[in-house]
Amino acid sequence: MKYVLLGFALLMTACSTPPVPVKRNFPNAPAILLEKCESLLKVENHPNGVAITELLKTVVTNYALYYECSAKVDGWQDWYKDQKKIHESVK
Repeated sequence: MKYVLLGFALLMTACSTPPVPVKRNFPNAPAILLEKCESLLKVENHPNGVAITELLKTVVTNYALYYECSAKVDGWQDWYKDQKKIHESVK
């Protein structure tokens, strides 16, 4: 019985250490998410001029590339900033 009480007392005193603060850092963004968008297309110069259909195809493709990239980047940056604010506000 004496050893049980001694063991119990030892266990109780060993667990009474003061809490240690834990510093958590918000993770950095992966490099793949920080890559730039693909380049927009250029209209090739022809000696006879450029056909209006080729010009319009290039313009439409560039609009699509730009707005797709813009939506992805803006959305991701907003999400990342919001998550970082939430992380820093929790203590």
